Amino acid sequence: MNKKLLIIGSILGILGIVLGAFAAHGLKELVDANAVKSFETGVRYQMYHAFLLLILGGTSFVNTKIKRIILYIVIIGIVFFSGSIYGLATNELTSFDFKSIAMITPIGGLLLIIAWVVMLIGIIRNKVD
Repeated sequence: MNKKLLIIGSILGILGIVLGAFAAHGLKELVDANAVKSFETGVRYQMYHAFLLLILGGTSFVNTKIKRIILYIVIIGIVFFSGSIYGLATNELTSFDFKSIAMITPIGGLLLIIAWVVMLIGIIRNKVD
């Protein structure tokens, strides 16, 4: 499980850097400043949660079952939150109307919050000091 967390955290980090570079260098020419700012918010939260998975994979302060739950919640949360923000920010560049699925953004945000709550509960319940 730790290796899986580290691999997925690394992949999310790599994608975050690539998407951040795209926002800083390529996206500014294609959409307005507000869209770029939104896109960067998606990147920032993706990176926060990539670091969360890396930390989680490198420690033993929560058990494997809790780590697995957090992993799945974070993946779905990032897809819903950051993914929908990426789509909404670049909406005018695609034929799909991402505004039709904008309601998943707050669901993704809630899932990311829940991942942190699950981790907190796992830490509190851990018998090791």
